[in-house]
Amino acid sequence: MHITQGTFSYLPPLSDEQVRAQVQYMIDNGWAVAIEFTDDPHPRNTYWTMWGLPMFDVRDAAAVMLEIEECRAGNRGCYVKVNGFDPSPLRQGQVLSFIVHRPTVDEKGYRMTRAETGGQVIGYALNPYAADQPAGKRYARNGG
Repeated sequence: MHITQGTFSYLPPLSDEQVRAQVQYMIDNGWAVAIEFTDDPHPRNTYWTMWGLPMFDVRDAAAVMLEIEECRAGNRGCYVKVNGFDPSPLRQGQVLSFIVHRPTVDEKGYRMTRAETGGQVIGYALNPYAADQPAGKRYARNGG
């Protein structure tokens, strides 16, 4: 399974050269660059762990690529993404986000749970398989 999330989610994984080009595009537009990682890429999980601080004053994509490599190395079992934030007064928000690293093991995906209640109401919930991991392994820094 291939988790689809972010700007380039339906394309094949970006090469480092393509990632560098996108990061330079963010920098050239004056956007702040941030790197985040998680072991639970559920679409409603908006709280990924930030790698370092947002890079507001970086002018060269090489510095961001170095941080991406360090984050990948330290979180092999996690997803890593790059975000671009536009600080201009009319926008002030995330304008670009894409995954740059996926776990080295098979992506487990989600389990759909169906619950039938009264009045012919059927509720559905998506549960990430990452939640099935033991608590000590799920949040291990190296991705467990």
